[in-house]
Amino acid sequence: MQSETLELLEWSRLCEHLSTFAATKLGAVAARQLVPPDRYDRTLELLTQTKEVSWLESTLLGGLTMEGIQDITVPLKRVEKNGMLYAEQLWQVATTLAGARNLRRIIDNADDCEYLQAFVSELRTYPELEQDIYRCIDESGTVLDRASEKLGQLRASSRQVRDRIYGILQNIMQRKSAALQENIITQRSDRYVLSVKAPQKDKIPGVVHDASSTGMTVFVEPHAIVTANNQLRQLAKQEQAEIEIILRQLSGQVAEVGEDLWRLLAIVTEIDLAIARARYALWLGANAPTFINFAAPDAATDIESNQKESASQSSDVDQLLQSESDDPGNSQLVEPGDRPATSSLLKKPASKINADLPPAQLTLRGLKHPLLVWQQQHEQGREVVPVDVLIAPEISVVVITGPNTGGKTATLKTFGLAALMAKSGMFVPAREPVELPWFDLVLADIGDEQSLQQNLSTFSGHIKRIGRILTAATAESLILLDEVGAGTDPTEGSAIAKALLEYLATHACLTVATTHFGELKTLKYNHACFENAAVEFDDVKLAPTYRLQWGIPGRSNALAIAARLGFPAEILEQAQDHVGFGSAELNTVIADLEGQRRKHEDKLKQASKLLAQTEHLYVEISKKAAKLKESERELRQNQEIEVTEAIKQAKKEIARVIRKLQKGDSPEAVHFAERRVQELSKRHLPSQQPQPKTQSQAQQKYVPKVGDRVRVPKLGQVVQVLSEPTNADELSVRLGQMKMTVALRDIEKV
Repeated sequence: MQSETLELLEWSRLCEHLSTFAATKLGAVAARQLVPPDRYDRTLELLTQTKEVSWLESTLLGGLTMEGIQDITVPLKRVEKNGMLYAEQLWQVATTLAGARNLRRIIDNADDCEYLQAFVSELRTYPELEQDIYRCIDESGTVLDRASEKLGQLRASSRQVRDRIYGILQNIMQRKSAALQENIITQRSDRYVLSVKAPQKDKIPGVVHDASSTGMTVFVEPHAIVTANNQLRQLAKQEQAEIEIILRQLSGQVAEVGEDLWRLLAIVTEIDLAIARARYALWLGANAPTFINFAAPDAATDIESNQKESASQSSDVDQLLQSESDDPGNSQLVEPGDRPATSSLLKKPASKINADLPPAQLTLRGLKHPLLVWQQQHEQGREVVPVDVLIAPEISVVVITGPNTGGKTATLKTFGLAALMAKSGMFVPAREPVELPWFDLVLADIGDEQSLQQNLSTFSGHIKRIGRILTAATAESLILLDEVGAGTDPTEGSAIAKALLEYLATHACLTVATTHFGELKTLKYNHACFENAAVEFDDVKLAPTYRLQWGIPGRSNALAIAARLGFPAEILEQAQDHVGFGSAELNTVIADLEGQRRKHEDKLKQASKLLAQTEHLYVEISKKAAKLKESERELRQNQEIEVTEAIKQAKKEIARVIRKLQKGDSPEAVHFAERRVQELSKRHLPSQQPQPKTQSQAQQKYVPKVGDRVRVPKLGQVVQVLSEPTNADELSVRLGQMKMTVALRDIEKV
C-alpha cells in the first residue's frame, strides 16, 4: 500500500529531481531508488546527515567534494569470482580509494560534524593498494614499464627489434621507391609491411599479407624482416603474459579487501545522498523539520474506552464497504438513521513517537509543492502559491472543502510529500519553524488510476483502495483521502464518508480528506478532534486563489458563478428554491466569516508592521541614549584629567614657593599658600565639587499642558504631551507612533 501511495504522490518524480544534485553516479542511482525509511531512529540519522552536510556545504569553499569516487560495483563483483580486472578498472579502484580518503580528511577536520566523523571512521582506504596501482597503471589504462622488471626488459627488447625493422624497411624504401604505392611503413596482422604497387610486387621479394580493395596495392613483408617480425611477435606475447600476471596480482589484492571496499561504497553513497538532500534543500529554500508529539493533551488516559467507542464505527464502515464492493451496481447500504449512534467524544489514538514531549501544533507555514516549484523553475510553470498548514495536537481529522480546481488535491499531495520528505531526512519547503509528527505510513487515495487499470468503476476503485488503507493504517499513520465518498449516490456516499472519517479519527494519527459533501462540514461541531479548512475563492475574478483557510468550511459558488456569467435569472431563482434558503443562509454566514477573517488578517498585518516599526524606533532611541551617556562620561573624564594635570602643575609651583617661604621668617605666608592650594583643588576638580542641580530640577515648577512639546533629556528626543501630570507626577507623551509614560522631573521645557 505504501508503494501505491508513493506512485499517487509522484514520489519518483521528486526522487528524479533529487538525483540531479548528487555528486556521483552512485548517489544519483541511490536517489532515484529512494524509499522512505520505516524506523524513526533511521529518519533521525538521515536528518542529522543532511544538517551536517548542509553546514559543511555552507562553510567549505566549493562545498563537500566527492572527486575521484567512482562506481566500482562491477570490478568488485568480478574479483569476487576470481576474475581479472582490466587496467582501467584498477585505476577506478585507486581513484575511489584516494577520493574516499580525501573525503574522510575533510570531514575529520571540520567542526560540528560528530555524526559524519563517526560515520567515516569506518572507511578503510588502503593507501598501499592505491600506490601499487598508481605505480603500475596510468590514467589512460596503460600498464607502465615499471610495473615489473621483466616487463621493462621485454619492452626494451621490443623497441630494439622494432628499431631494427624500421631501419631495414627504410633502406628498402630508399632503394625501391619506384615500386612503392606509398612511402610509409604500416602493419597487417601485427607484422610490419610495405604498400607495393601490384604490378611491381616482384621488385620487393617477400610475403604478401593483404591487398587493397581495388587490387592496385599489395602489402608485402620483405624477406629481410621476417625473422625480426617473428621475434617481435614472440616478445609481444611474452609482454602480454607479463601484463596479465601484473593485473591478476593487483586484482588479487583488491579481492583481499573486497568486503571493506563494499562497505566503502555504501558509506560514500550514503554521504553523497546526504549531499544531494542538502543541495536540493538549498535550491528549494527548504528548512529542517522538527518531529513533535502530535498526541492530544489527554492522550495518556486509558485508550480502551476509545476503542470501545469506535467499535460500532468499525463494524459500520466494514458493512458499508463490503456491501458496495460485493455488488457495485446494486448496493444495499445502511441508512444513516439506522446506524448506531457514535460518541460525541471521539478520542484521538495515542502515539509512541516523542511521547515524552508535550503535545505541539503541526506547523507548516508557506508550504510549497516541490514538484510545482521545479516545474516553475525548469518548465516555465505558473507561480507556486504556498499554503499554511496549522493543525492543533488534539485534531485527528481535517475536512477540506471548496470549489473544483481550487487546489484541494494539490494541498493533499503537498502535505503528503512534505511528510515523506521529512521522513526521508530531507528538508521541507516551508518557513521556519517546520514542526510535524513522524508518520510510520503515508497512505493515500487520490485519483482513480488503479481503478481504471482494473476496469472498475471509479467508486469501486476507491473503495478497494480505502479497504487496503484501513488494513495497513496504525495510530501513527497519515491518511490522505481525495473526494471521499464520491462516485456514487450522494446520500450513500456521504454516509460512507462520515462513518469512515469517524472511524479514522480514532484509528489514525491524522486524516486529511477533501469533499463536496456538506454533511461532513458539521462534524467539527460534533467532535473536538475534527477541523474544517477551505480553499479560498475570489468572488470578483470567479477563480480560486489556491490559498487555504482554516477553521471555516468552504461554501458553494455554483449559483454565484452562474449569475456572474449571465445565466438566466429565472432559472437561478428556481435553482435557489430547490437548494433551499437554509443553504443560502449558510453560504452567507460562511462568506461573512471569510470577510471578517480577511479583515482581521489585514489588521494583524498592519499591527505587525507597526510593532516592527516601534521596535526599530525603540532600538534606535536606546542606541542614541547610550551613545549620549557615553559621550558625557568621556567628556567628564577628559575634563577631570585636564584639571588634575593643571592642579598637579600648580602644586609643584606652590611647593616651590613654600620651600622658599620655609627658608624665611613668615609662617603666615606658608599657611596662606596651603589654603590657596586646597581652594584651587576644590574649584577645578569636578569629583570634589558638589553635583549641580539638573536643568529639570531647576525647572520643577514648570507644569506642561496637553499638546505642549517638551524635551526628554534621557531619550534625547522631543515629545508631545498627551495628558496632564497625575498625583504621582507622571504624564503620558507620544514619541512618533509610540505612547509612553514619563516622570515630570525627567522633562524640560523646549
